[in-house]
Amino acid sequence: MLAKTTAEAAGQNCAAGGVRLELGADTNRNDTLDTSEVNASLTQYVCNGTPAPSGSGWALTGFMVQPRQWTTAALLLNGKVLVAGGINGIDRLATAELYDPASGIWTITGSMITPRSGNTMTLLPSGKVLISGGGNPDYLSSAELYDPASGTWSNTGSLSDVVVNHSATLLQNGKVLVSGGYSNNGSARAMAELYDPASGTWSATGSMISPRFWHEAIRLFDGKVLVSGGYSYSTGTLATAEVYDPASGTWSVTGSMASPRQQHTMTLLPNGKVLVAGGRTSASDIFATAELYDPVQGTWSSTGSMASPRMDHSATILSNGKVLISGGLSRTATSGIITLTTAELYDSVLGTWSAATSMASSRRGHSTTLLPNGKALAIGGGGVPELYTP
Repeated sequence: MLAKTTAEAAGQNCAAGGVRLELGADTNRNDTLDTSEVNASLTQYVCNGTPAPSGSGWALTGFMVQPRQWTTAALLLNGKVLVAGGINGIDRLATAELYDPASGIWTITGSMITPRSGNTMTLLPSGKVLISGGGNPDYLSSAELYDPASGTWSNTGSLSDVVVNHSATLLQNGKVLVSGGYSNNGSARAMAELYDPASGTWSATGSMISPRFWHEAIRLFDGKVLVSGGYSYSTGTLATAEVYDPASGTWSVTGSMASPRQQHTMTLLPNGKVLVAGGRTSASDIFATAELYDPVQGTWSSTGSMASPRMDHSATILSNGKVLISGGLSRTATSGIITLTTAELYDSVLGTWSAATSMASSRRGHSTTLLPNGKALAIGGGGVPELYTP
């Protein structure tokens, strides 16, 4: 399912004007919603002056100024959401936008110096935002800083090597740990680097035991960083996991997952355990299974499985402690590979999943950001922005 947005003049559909949303299947597979592909029964209107959505489930919100896929997003200290870069069709983007939850409106802010996708985005304690690596389409080592006060980007220190599909984790000391990724030499990286916001420079730290990209990384309650899964050309999809200790700057092996997986999600739960969900080992082997990591024991255990296998989905911890999983790629016996509109909720107390309402648009490789008002904003991935109300 593809989406197309156009301005709607004031008239019968929107008294004060607004935006028309058209949906349809990409039957000719050109990544563009052509007029002949529009399903008129699915057309929706978001009118100027429309009140904010109420009630649980998904609802449309303001449309981005520039549609984008494979983008990154960060919640700023002022409560707005910054989105930058990504891909629009085949072009990498440098543009950036801000979403205001109070009005549901997107506004343009300063553009990045270098267009990119496949990068990381990290909110720093200062309120500034760090972008690192990515591709354009050549892989990049450069990094940039966004200043919300001025709405502008500036160059900062570069990584020691070009990298894409890496991870970036904010440490308790305010530094940023970048680990793994894919480099121009055709291999996965094991190396890790630290960004110091005070000096604007990168320094080497201990390398991971296993090179990997398409992995997941998350900071645990004790300040250490857990990395799981991913892919390496030398060993294939990984089940291994490692823990980084900022005090020593070293990595140590911890328990392995039951299943090798890449392009999965990893979420820190209120009880300190970590939920891993979905992912794949190959295009034909996409998982619905989930596992729990116990940092105290250093072991994984199985938990309830999702209703749908999915990869390239998003996972967001909600204010009620449940985990919202949405979208992603799946595989069915009848339709093959499909992009999902469905969403599910994980209850960490019961260890079970339940269905959430489906999104209006199918999407993959998107981001979902928890807002200060408790709602979750889904953007990118081929769909129009939507808000989930628990």
